[in-house]
Amino acid sequence: MNQRRVIVSVINDLVTDRRVHRTCMVLTDMGFGVLLVGRRRRKSLPMDERPYAVHRMKLLFERGPLFYACFNLRLFLWLMFHSADLYFSNDLDTLLPNFLMSRFRRKPLIYDAHEYFTGVPELVRGSFAWRTWKTLERWMLPRLGKMITVNDSIAQLYHDEYGIDTTVVRNIPEREINDHFTLSRTNLGLPEDRKILILQGSGINIQRGAEEAVEAMQHLEGVLLLFVGDGDVISQLKDEVLQRNLADKVMFVPRVPMERLKMYTRVADGGLTLDKDTNINYRFSLPNKLFDYIHAGIPVIGTNLPEVKRIIDQYGVGIVTDSLQPEILAGTMRTLLFDEKQRETWKENLVKAAGVLCWENERAVLNRFVNEVIPSDR
Repeated sequence: MNQRRVIVSVINDLVTDRRVHRTCMVLTDMGFGVLLVGRRRRKSLPMDERPYAVHRMKLLFERGPLFYACFNLRLFLWLMFHSADLYFSNDLDTLLPNFLMSRFRRKPLIYDAHEYFTGVPELVRGSFAWRTWKTLERWMLPRLGKMITVNDSIAQLYHDEYGIDTTVVRNIPEREINDHFTLSRTNLGLPEDRKILILQGSGINIQRGAEEAVEAMQHLEGVLLLFVGDGDVISQLKDEVLQRNLADKVMFVPRVPMERLKMYTRVADGGLTLDKDTNINYRFSLPNKLFDYIHAGIPVIGTNLPEVKRIIDQYGVGIVTDSLQPEILAGTMRTLLFDEKQRETWKENLVKAAGVLCWENERAVLNRFVNEVIPSDR
């Protein structure tokens, strides 16, 4: 019997997208021959070895409307010459080529929305770009019948708008083993004599509280704010650090492979997830870093957003803040880092939460969804 083949598409450069990697591993374990397709940027990290095939496309453009148009055209042409038994599209910016090809070849399609795409702040409501993506979404989603997304709030948005049956598969790390390897602070170039707050991610952008976190450092002593990752606001943050003479209190580490990122997170004393309620996508976000912090065993400061608050309060793993005003945020940071009695309680709760909030539970949901779309006896 020939192995069934699935082509998984995502618009990023593949290296640090753990949700897509986990999806590919589930499909591989289910017996599919997996081919992951994405792009390669000029500054992309080298691709690590994986137990499935990978293809990265080089494009003339790396951002803006021409990038999206070029990527979709290239992906469509590439799919025309590569057959599959199942197409798996990640986010709206890969859906059109997959949708057209699945209809043309009469093969099933799975759509996984990692966010409420037409609600991102980069898409100004009513703009040409927003209208284009919204038109495509309105045309395709009702025809899919069912889809996957990352949390209950976003699932409800898609269901209310399109009547589509939406399954939630949260982006949660695998359960950590006790003997995991990590480097010391010294080996990572970090101070041993200070408390460390980490804000990590590949989307350290505007409206995500990074600017206020930097300003708050003016009111703290004995604390280092560590940014690990990249995003649109990083260069601005570096300028602000220099202007405020905070170079000894704020440190930047560029994007690193996921295993090394975990090492930075494990040696920190607290994690930050400070997205603002400035748009519908941020309002209902459930950032990956929240679960990374939980699995690293470090308590969290999170903004008062529905999905973030639900996790922090339900599992008792940190503080929900209503204010990002720098002095108030600094006080919240001080409590998170120096209230030793409360930290002991948080540490106990973090261990329990990590045992429940793990990919081993989420992958079972994804496995069932895939079997509904393309049964194993197909």
